Amino acid sequence: MSNLTNISISKTAGEGSANDDNELINGFIRGDHSAFENIVLRYQDRVFNICFRLLGDRDEAEDSAQEVFIKVYRALKGFRFKSSFYTWLYRIVINTCKNRIKSVEYRSTKSRVSIDSDQENRGNTIADIVDQRPMPDKTLEQKQKMERIQEALNSLPPEQKTMIVLCDIEGLSYDEIAGITKTRLGTVKSKISRARLGLRNKLEGII
Repeated sequence: MSNLTNISISKTAGEGSANDDNELINGFIRGDHSAFENIVLRYQDRVFNICFRLLGDRDEAEDSAQEVFIKVYRALKGFRFKSSFYTWLYRIVINTCKNRIKSVEYRSTKSRVSIDSDQENRGNTIADIVDQRPMPDKTLEQKQKMERIQEALNSLPPEQKTMIVLCDIEGLSYDEIAGITKTRLGTVKSKISRARLGLRNKLEGII
């Protein structure tokens, strides 16, 4: 299993060049707030996709993506252009998701108002219960595949999960991941290799 790109549900944001990013950032710093709207449009889908893959829940991912852009808005005027914008942005995404995971785990242990208490809904996800429309076989098969992939990702240690998402779903290079996660290049390669090995048996016959 070389990568997960072919089964990703990534909604590519259509990022431009670093020069385009810098032009928009400088515009925002000068007071052009439409420049920030363009930054959001450029990156919102990728931010959501990373959040979804790391959190495994669409509602949590949407909330986290919104939180990411609030943080970006507040901090962007202090951007020093010492790294690429997307490296800086992805670092915010990763840290936001880490904090979100901690809070989700805390809430789940302290207060379980779970739909599982209703016997007829056991085994269903919230999305299944909300949307009860008939589903074509191919769509159902794809949905089940995505669920298996997400379950496999969720089984990985957090750092491995982050790096495999950035590498095999988002398509970033080892060097880019090292910059985003502030991790040595050799460690990045090692963790991605271990993550792929861990996923191989879990996803046998899926990819």
